[in-house]
Amino acid sequence: MSRLGQIKQTFKSVRIEIKAFLRRQQWKEALIFFCFILLAFGFWLLQSLQQEYEIDIKIPVKYKNVPPDISFTETPPEAITVKVKDKGSVLLNYSFGRSFAPIEANMKAQPEKAGKLVISRKDIESDIKKHLIATTSLLSFEPQHIDAAYSKRIKEEIPAVFEGTVQTNAGFKVSGDISITPRNISVYASDVVLDTLKEIKTVYTEIKKGNKTVTRTIQLEKIDGATLEPTSVTITVPIEEYTEKTLEIPVVCTNLPRHYTLRTFPSVVKVSCSVPLSRFKDVSADDFEIRISFADLEQSASGTLPLQLDKKPSWVDVATISPDRIEFILEQTKSND
Repeated sequence: MSRLGQIKQTFKSVRIEIKAFLRRQQWKEALIFFCFILLAFGFWLLQSLQQEYEIDIKIPVKYKNVPPDISFTETPPEAITVKVKDKGSVLLNYSFGRSFAPIEANMKAQPEKAGKLVISRKDIESDIKKHLIATTSLLSFEPQHIDAAYSKRIKEEIPAVFEGTVQTNAGFKVSGDISITPRNISVYASDVVLDTLKEIKTVYTEIKKGNKTVTRTIQLEKIDGATLEPTSVTITVPIEEYTEKTLEIPVVCTNLPRHYTLRTFPSVVKVSCSVPLSRFKDVSADDFEIRISFADLEQSASGTLPLQLDKKPSWVDVATISPDRIEFILEQTKSND
């Protein structure tokens, strides 16, 4: 028998067994029993949904047009808890199928210099009823009024700083300072809060596999008790391809008296540095200095001195000196004076 024939025969056998199982008396009785159970549950559910119940629902409160230069003395309520009564079917809609638009507390509607945001019980009740179906009874709500005191805040300009890491691809490096726009952030807060702030950090950000200049808009970290304007900044990270350049730099002795002659071995050393590809031609030996002092020469008993770079451009990276030590001979010559 072919493989296709075997598959057909298998399906035929399974179909026959399923039909035989469904024809058994026990299965029919169990199926009828479960149908009655489901039917009874359905009738019970319909009956239950016609009865009246009480539930609590929460309606959010939104504070509009709050000036940045004021702060609430205590955190005003974020929601109103409302107790309502209605049929189960209606309450089910409140619980699962309905989202409530926030009750709006508009600061523009408050008297100037009042020092307090006041929303009366009558206004809150009126707003709540707009959210309820006509058959629903409003039993109670908390809080019954909003009475939130506020005070003026001080404004101060505080610098923003980038908080994060920058990783570049092989052969690429950050070629300059990270710029932030705007540089200063307007911070509205009490003098107690402002005294603790020296800088405003961005949220921690990772930049990976950089192979060109990166510009991003990043949110600033939130600060309790303070309002920031703006709440985000744009950072620019200059990333360039780097290459190596080698220069010959003379070793210069400072404060060498006229009646001394100095010979160094070698007199010129090689400085290898990593520079941005775009500024390769801008780097010259005049940008570097290696200096040794006469006092160091006098104090050296071995006739050798270690070398270090005393001057290099800030945008040049990883400069190495070869050799990093020199030998010297210091001779005193006859004075003609």
